Amino acid sequence: MSIKIGDRLPSIKLQEGTPSTTHDMSELFAGKKAVIFAVPGAFTPGCSKKHLPSYIADVDAIKAKGIDLVVCIAVNDAFVMAAWGESQNVGDRIMMLADPAAEYTKAIGLEVEAGSLGGTRSKRYSMLVEDGVVKTLNLEPDSFGISCSTADNILEQI
Repeated sequence: MSIKIGDRLPSIKLQEGTPSTTHDMSELFAGKKAVIFAVPGAFTPGCSKKHLPSYIADVDAIKAKGIDLVVCIAVNDAFVMAAWGESQNVGDRIMMLADPAAEYTKAIGLEVEAGSLGGTRSKRYSMLVEDGVVKTLNLEPDSFGISCSTADNILEQI
């Protein structure tokens, strides 16, 4: 079953930068307003040319609306996510979190089997979260396209 509006994020740890640096999702978002967006894979064309860049361009406007954290999640390892963030000049403006075994992605029911394109991946989505509870969810209809999950769309929803 997929996560829906009104659901609480699960207590699962994701990695940032290295496998030993982890963040429990329920603790990370406690008492905070956050925008989370997920991509099928770091360094993939759509994710690198459109999806992540949309958030880089709008992160200041998003945070100006009272958002404490902007978080990117992918089913990749922590080293890949860190390298991708560095290659895109993300800095500390967006948290680049790794879900290497897709544990979190499966727990929220937003996994998709991509076969030879990387096995289990995350569907592409964005969500607004307040105190760990999903307030809006923008799930791409075909799991991979880039339409409703972009930064400009979530910016209008805040």
